[in-house]
Amino acid sequence: MKNIIVLFFLSISLFANAQNKVSSFKSGEWLKFRMHYGFLNASYATLQVKNSTINNKPVYHVIGHGETTGFASMFFKVDDTYESYFDKKDGKPYRFIRKIDEGGYKKNVEINFDYKKDKAVLNDKKNKKKLNFDLQDSIQDLISAFYYLRNNYNSSDIKEGDEVKLKMLFDDDGVFDFKLRYIGKEVLKTKYGKVECLKFRPYVKSGRIFKEQESLSLWVSNDDNRIPIRIKADLAVGSIKADLDGYNGLKHQFKILMD
Repeated sequence: MKNIIVLFFLSISLFANAQNKVSSFKSGEWLKFRMHYGFLNASYATLQVKNSTINNKPVYHVIGHGETTGFASMFFKVDDTYESYFDKKDGKPYRFIRKIDEGGYKKNVEINFDYKKDKAVLNDKKNKKKLNFDLQDSIQDLISAFYYLRNNYNSSDIKEGDEVKLKMLFDDDGVFDFKLRYIGKEVLKTKYGKVECLKFRPYVKSGRIFKEQESLSLWVSNDDNRIPIRIKADLAVGSIKADLDGYNGLKHQFKILMD
């Protein structure tokens, strides 16, 4: 149960990499997702974009929050918050914050990116330790990656079977290489109507959590917003699904297909 929310934030950050001249989001955007674990309405997650400053530099400040609800919270209570501060022009992350409480397992981590020194400093506040990592080209954090790719993406350039790689600094394990494959277009029925989506399949490590390496699927709206519509994962025990459940402040019109 504790993996549901972190899998959601990980999934949204992985979907493609190309050039796109149309900005896909703006300050004030708010997205809400409802997650199900089997028959349980297990949790929800939100993403909100705000304006802020880092060292007197205007940046976007995105807050992602997820928690278990209702019957599911009686079995395992989760309350997670992820924050990212990143450049408004090129999407470079400046600060990443992860505060989680998953059934008593807690983390309080802050990562600051110093591009003058080509270093990232991870401050593990709970365990009172700091780690240094060398910065790599186009590195992103868990949240900034999602918004960077939304603004650097063009569906006309991608073909079925194409694979994309992305470097990410997430936690004290250091820099990770993520890879995903484009499956094709698919129309999903949602609470808002039918939505044409681009389907992707991130590669994950099979074993304790996932059944297979390709157990995770992500559907992204095929419009200028490029927002997640659905995420599904087959786990070693059961399955989870997250659906877009609410939105506000989109920069572009949400494209709903007419029957």
